[in-house]
Amino acid sequence: MITISAAFAEPESIVSERKSAQPLAFRAFRDTLFGPSETETGGKRLAKAAVEARHVTKAFGDGPERVLALDNVSVEIRENEFFTLLGPSGCGKTTLLRLIAGFDHPTNGSILLNGEDISHLPPFKRPVNTVFQSYALFPHMSVADNIGFGLEMQGKPKAEVAKAVDDMLRLVRMEELKNRKTSQISGGQQQRVALARALAPHPKVLLLDEPLSALDLKLRKEMQIELKRLQNETGITFVFVTHDQEEALTMSDRIAVMSAGHILQVGSPREIYDRPSERFVANFIGDTNLMEVEVVSVSNGRARLRFASGAETEADMPEGMSEAKSVTVVVRPEHAQLAGTGDNGVLSGQLENVVYFGTDTHYHVRLDEGVLFTVRAQNVRGGAEERQPGARTDIVFSELAVQVLRD
Repeated sequence: MITISAAFAEPESIVSERKSAQPLAFRAFRDTLFGPSETETGGKRLAKAAVEARHVTKAFGDGPERVLALDNVSVEIRENEFFTLLGPSGCGKTTLLRLIAGFDHPTNGSILLNGEDISHLPPFKRPVNTVFQSYALFPHMSVADNIGFGLEMQGKPKAEVAKAVDDMLRLVRMEELKNRKTSQISGGQQQRVALARALAPHPKVLLLDEPLSALDLKLRKEMQIELKRLQNETGITFVFVTHDQEEALTMSDRIAVMSAGHILQVGSPREIYDRPSERFVANFIGDTNLMEVEVVSVSNGRARLRFASGAETEADMPEGMSEAKSVTVVVRPEHAQLAGTGDNGVLSGQLENVVYFGTDTHYHVRLDEGVLFTVRAQNVRGGAEERQPGARTDIVFSELAVQVLRD
């Protein structure tokens, strides 16, 4: 019997939390535009809720055709954070965004903004703005006129509108394009104009409904950085909807993973990626190796688990699963390694395929029990000679890499 040793240190996750302290210049500029943040006191951040959904249910239709888009959803979104609603199409993420915006109203439950119930307030009475996937810009108007349009509709004085437009142009770095028609600028520039227009009225919360999906890959990556910069500089709460895992991991302070009208898990990008609580979350976020293992024993919330290979390990057992005889575990591909000479493998199998991605290489190993297991190794110039398909190999990983999942 082989026991997994902690000697195989878990490689540091490729996912890192992006939140960093705001530079003084950023904070000064933000305070000029939006006023000091209410949550910054003595240099400490207070976890004050900006948006809350309390036991929200949203149903469409009646009778046998009734569709439950949200089913008793509760979530708290903190002030000044970049919060992402992540999930596949039809999971309810856009419905929840529309309830916050006021475009729809909950069937049951309530939506709160800064502690005030706004469930049935019309959109124009909410200090919330939305950036849509299509941007919804006026092509016959200039960049500056698009940015100032909302303020003009509110009846703001011309001098105030002009100052706000100039501030927003500087914020999105488009001063030189202020007089150009929006039909004459690139997709990324149109995205910035839409953001500037939404930020100009100084909303408490900015809602973003998959705003990057129409951009090509390179521009999408650039705009991910741009969105995070804008959120850091303004200090406004961003609620972002996407089905793209990379977008969520790259930009978010916290992520809510949704499926079939429910929120399955809320946590930081690192928590969601490294410690998924459910099978769906693990499978939806990143690449995974899922395996059924035997539960040997459970004591004080720790389970002793046995793989089909006979190797054993320990892992935290989720609450309420102490009576289970078998469970599903996940091991991320980058947290495992192909065994070197003299290493005692946890799993064994035959190398079926080697896929080179430039930055890393994926090794697909068919385990002796028939399961396909992927190992991801970062490529290093002058590194070890590449392994060849058809060879027998062992796989090693730390017990820290093993996470028990709810099904």
